[in-house]
Amino acid sequence: MKNIAIVTGASSGLGKEFVKILTNDKNIDKIFALARSKDKLDELKVNYGDKIIPYSIDLSDTNNIKTFGNILEKENVNIKILINNAGFAKFCSYDDISIDETLNMINLNISGVVAMGLICIPLMNKDSHIINIASQAAFQPVPYQNVYSATKSFVKNYSRALNMELKEKGIVVTAVCPGWIKTNLFDRGCINAKKGTNKFAYMVTPDIIAKKALKDAYKNKDISVYGLYVNFCRFLSKFLPEKLVMRIWLFQQGIKQ
Repeated sequence: MKNIAIVTGASSGLGKEFVKILTNDKNIDKIFALARSKDKLDELKVNYGDKIIPYSIDLSDTNNIKTFGNILEKENVNIKILINNAGFAKFCSYDDISIDETLNMINLNISGVVAMGLICIPLMNKDSHIINIASQAAFQPVPYQNVYSATKSFVKNYSRALNMELKEKGIVVTAVCPGWIKTNLFDRGCINAKKGTNKFAYMVTPDIIAKKALKDAYKNKDISVYGLYVNFCRFLSKFLPEKLVMRIWLFQQGIKQ
């Protein structure tokens, strides 16, 4: 039985950093690298070796995930780690993006994460791990990125609850809640909206978050938060009224109501 890792959104940014780290893990025999771009996935295999198995997939389509699940069932594998990293964001007003874009964000950020868990958990044994990438935005409602922050709040709460459910199986689920990361998600999310996020405090590189996330996951933590700033924001969100937190956010971004 081969021990495998699965990383979604693996073609660049945070997902690529996870792949790079896992290639050096002697306990992992193969890494399924999932993303839409076949060309970028093929580059991963060229750069990091035959341990990488590229798999081009649209994770916003549940049928595609079911097909991938059928492939896994035919293999004699133990999924040691699943990293749900694929995500989609737009930092703007609710009416700056189409219905299709909005629903795609929900499908990828929520349905994709849940569906990947459902196909992978039956193929996991004791001491396996699930890492779900949430966000600092999961700690509060965020005006002018309302759908994105709501999806990440779901991921955080779902992950922590699932971790409790899977304790009897010895499977650990970790919700990773980073602040701003220098990735393509950030680049695609900024659409120069009239009202939208325009100040990105304490941005970090994806390698830092990937290392912290894996370290916390292997310590069996159900949540991973990097940096004093993000931890401070998390602390405030626990004690301040949500309406006040949202007003502070708007003030920081220079958005007038």
